[in-house]
Amino acid sequence: MKKTTIFFTFILLILSFTSMSAQSKFEKEKTEIGTMLDGFNVAAAKADYITYFSYFADESTFIGTDATEVWNKKTFMNWAKPHFDKKRTWNFTSLKRNIYFSKDGKLAWFDELLDTQMKICRGSGVVEKINGEWKVKQYVLSVTVPNDVVDKVVAEKAPIEDILIQKLKK
Repeated sequence: MKKTTIFFTFILLILSFTSMSAQSKFEKEKTEIGTMLDGFNVAAAKADYITYFSYFADESTFIGTDATEVWNKKTFMNWAKPHFDKKRTWNFTSLKRNIYFSKDGKLAWFDELLDTQMKICRGSGVVEKINGEWKVKQYVLSVTVPNDVVDKVVAEKAPIEDILIQKLKK
């Protein structure tokens, strides 16, 4: 009985250290990703074109608030260049951020609430560790709409988006 108790205690101890070690690794990665996303936002606020786009993987996608804004990195860079040149960029600050990981820890995805010139927005995306650095593979920016005013927002955007809906259905 005593040997069995010692054996199971030993097994539980090993399992708890293994679990804590995995959690510690993801906590370190979470901090790295948070720092990267903060740097990403600061680079945009400072209109630092080179630094901002260095956070994106070569093969990446940016999805903006307008239904027509789905761009690969090169197209997004071309769209953004005049804004960065004129120092008319965006200033986003994270209010709350969640980060999740694949089992192997090579991919992570996040969602965050952002304080922006458009009030609260949601940024979400996928990041991948590439050559030891976390890079944005996909970024989605969404304008949040409080439930109390969603009917008003829908009424406002309906004339514009009804046309787009008809084009997309064809």
